[in-house]
Amino acid sequence: MKILVGMSGGVDSSAAALLLQKAEHEVIGATMTIWDEVIRNLAPKGKEACFGPKEKQDIASAQSICQKLNIPYYVIDCRKQYQQLVMNNFRQEYLNGRTPNPCIICNSTIKFEALPRSAQEQGIEFDKFATGHYARLDYNPDSKRYFIRVAADAKKDQSYFLYRLNQEQLRKILLPLGEYTKPQIREFARQAGLEVCDKADSQDFYSGDYTELLEVKPFPGNFVNLQGKILGKHNGIWNYTIGQRRGLGISSDRPLYVIDLRKETNEVVLGYEEDGLQKSLTADNCCWMDFDLPDTKFHALAKVRSSQQPTEVIVTPMANGIKVDFSEPQKALTPGQSVVLYNNDILLGGGIINQIG
Repeated sequence: MKILVGMSGGVDSSAAALLLQKAEHEVIGATMTIWDEVIRNLAPKGKEACFGPKEKQDIASAQSICQKLNIPYYVIDCRKQYQQLVMNNFRQEYLNGRTPNPCIICNSTIKFEALPRSAQEQGIEFDKFATGHYARLDYNPDSKRYFIRVAADAKKDQSYFLYRLNQEQLRKILLPLGEYTKPQIREFARQAGLEVCDKADSQDFYSGDYTELLEVKPFPGNFVNLQGKILGKHNGIWNYTIGQRRGLGISSDRPLYVIDLRKETNEVVLGYEEDGLQKSLTADNCCWMDFDLPDTKFHALAKVRSSQQPTEVIVTPMANGIKVDFSEPQKALTPGQSVVLYNNDILLGGGIINQIG
């Protein structure tokens, strides 16, 4: 089988290409370029990230890996699509007092869509597209649908970021790392003599301060408490996220947290940790895999961030989405983020959080 592998220049995608090559597939490497130096003249930061001025180094690393494996390598220009689909959403959400997850949007619209499609348009022939994500792809012969299961290495599981992939995308992909642990992957790369075997993981989508990407001027407003008392001044609600504790610059007898962002009044609401605990949310813009949303309430497991342990919830279908009630109060439930539902280790789907409480 001829397989195109999305190469990031890191150990995971490199190991994916290596494993597929060892399985005697014909492997092709490809890296999507998304950083536009013409628009953004920013210096490289030290933090490893998929979006930033260090993209040239990542491309050089991916090219070197492909030379080592003796496989073809291509750079696919996805800058235009990334700006339109990921960055425009990113800016709009932040400026509206919401906190988006650009990695989720990128996976469904760029990495698993624009990248392989653009490669085909350039005449690159392949049967499947593979990445270095830690998740397992499965198929239900009864429903004839593909779905994703949690990775064998639960600590590295990335299924949360893949819940928006559709059946057409799932049908065309491979996830070769799903059955392995991170130490195993590093050892595979080390044995093959790949220099990236000890390379640090990317920790975020951007290597600098998010506000650098918003390209907006300061818009002063008030910090207020839950009773509406003014506590101080801020320079824009987009500088804060719900649950944030550091960098507020407000003195208090106890640590203060961001409880809410009010775009209409340009206010950042602060409170104590317990003030931010919530037990329910609603979500819209939902996507489902091998799962048909029932008409009545059902039990599931949910995550509202990728690193969270799944927690028990009751899900109520609604006209435009779902309502999720948690068994225990949750910290920092955040509009713009995603709630992702599971049945044990099976990813059901999820949606974008639009309202808390």
